[in-house]
Amino acid sequence: MPLTKDTIGVGFIGAGDISILHAAAVKKCPGAKLVGLWNRNQDRAQERAAQFGCKNYASPELLVNDPEIDAVFVLTNLETHLEYTAAALGAGKHVLVEKPVGVSVAEIERMKALADAKGLVCLPGHNYVYEASMVRTRELVEGGDLGRIVSAYVMYNIHHPEEVAKRYPGVVRQILTHHSYILLYLVGKPVELCAMKATLHYKEYPEEDIAMVQMRLANGALAHFCASFAADDHAADPWTVMVKVIGTAGSTRYSYRDHVEIKPGLVHSQTYTAYQGSITNEVRHFLVDCLRMGAKPLSTLDDAITAQKMIEAAEKSIAEKSVVRL
Repeated sequence: MPLTKDTIGVGFIGAGDISILHAAAVKKCPGAKLVGLWNRNQDRAQERAAQFGCKNYASPELLVNDPEIDAVFVLTNLETHLEYTAAALGAGKHVLVEKPVGVSVAEIERMKALADAKGLVCLPGHNYVYEASMVRTRELVEGGDLGRIVSAYVMYNIHHPEEVAKRYPGVVRQILTHHSYILLYLVGKPVELCAMKATLHYKEYPEEDIAMVQMRLANGALAHFCASFAADDHAADPWTVMVKVIGTAGSTRYSYRDHVEIKPGLVHSQTYTAYQGSITNEVRHFLVDCLRMGAKPLSTLDDAITAQKMIEAAEKSIAEKSVVRL
């Protein structure tokens, strides 16, 4: 049932860098308020609570059981997503869970079962699908306006220092998850893929800093992913973050470089305005469209399950040096 109360109360579990973007998004969302947060590191929690002007809860249990809170954002490390999502759903709260959503397909399936049993919305943090140009691309593809789709590209080239990269589980899990749900949203699921990865500039961190995937779609079209923390692209019209869909009757383009602010971002040397914008759009869709108006999410846990299957297929391809069917 849609929420009818005047103000939707939001709680954050996790107060890392991504919470700053989500707090800004909630602040811009009409009829929503950040009530409070919990973070394992209480020094960080107190700092963020003061920054955001909200409560700091002593435990996640107190947060999810607060009747002021209607929706919980799970913004912690990947390995704890299921634990906190289950706790929030068990307390009857709607959930937005950041990506990567779960460690395994089974974890995401468990989240879906819990949400379905309670009749609650559990929205995966698939923020890029809420960008206007992505929505327009999907409409053009579905309407046949681009003709037969022949190729699709999702590119990411943003240098991350080793100390920043250590916060993440390598680019296959951290970045190619974005690529996977973007491809699913725009042109559908691949039927087979092959992948490679490398570690080029880390001295101690063992995970990869670059990975590429080649895929074949059901209609025979080919798709390509690149995710790199190894280097920035300084060329003209750089592939910082670039999404292209090419068909026989037209093509589309989305780029981070369309809006750039010359100031440091959270972990980037510049601020790519589209990143905050995509999260603002996602949060508004979750709180207003889904919870207030009862609309169906643009991207679901079923999509998250398929994206996770793509990631696991890429990992299998890398390990076996093989082509993997999906």
